[in-house]
Amino acid sequence: MANILMVVSAADSLTMRDGSEHPTGYWAEELVVSHQNLLAAGHTVQIATPGGVKPTVDQVSLAPESAGGQDRADGFRDYIASIDAELTSPLVLADVNAADYDAVVIPGGHGPMADLYKDADLGKILIAANKAEKIIAPFCHGPSALLSAVDDDGTFAFAGRRLTVFTNEEELNGGTGPNTPWFVEDVLKDRGAIIENAAAWSSNVVRDGNLITGQNPQSSADVAKEVTKALA
Repeated sequence: MANILMVVSAADSLTMRDGSEHPTGYWAEELVVSHQNLLAAGHTVQIATPGGVKPTVDQVSLAPESAGGQDRADGFRDYIASIDAELTSPLVLADVNAADYDAVVIPGGHGPMADLYKDADLGKILIAANKAEKIIAPFCHGPSALLSAVDDDGTFAFAGRRLTVFTNEEELNGGTGPNTPWFVEDVLKDRGAIIENAAAWSSNVVRDGNLITGQNPQSSADVAKEVTKALA
């Protein structure tokens, strides 16, 4: 089966529009559901972060009202605990060779907006993976990480590609609101990506060749299924 690199943000806060620090990290549902589904499909998943730092779970994502009830919140906590050894000692992103993997999966949370979007090491991985036509699958705020993929001449590697991402509407009405420092949908569109979003909070997966994107946490399972289908 396939060897999958899961790139997770190492950020634990996001600087807001007003200069305040907003606690953040990865979104529990997105990491757990995608990791769980990819393993269940028989794939190997290796987690990597900038600097090999243990990623921080966004505590809001573990609240029952965010997770979809107490049982789901407890399930996410239990699963995160079960892979604690992997999370505590992730691969160092700078040491990763894209050639060793069949796919790159990037769950969201607001963390990627603080580090992955400008991570040069990730940019090199994504450019190499894209040139080799390997599967690249970011979802929710994960597509902000695509912004790191800029060629030497300043060209955005994913300009002209169809994708979906956490929408402005979702950000304003269920994300960090008007104080959000920047809107991923707007920046990707400005850089030349073709945004294909669906109704807020509905599962939406867009595939454009080797690029598979999901709109929000609700898309987590469907992204993992599409990745597995693409790798078959």
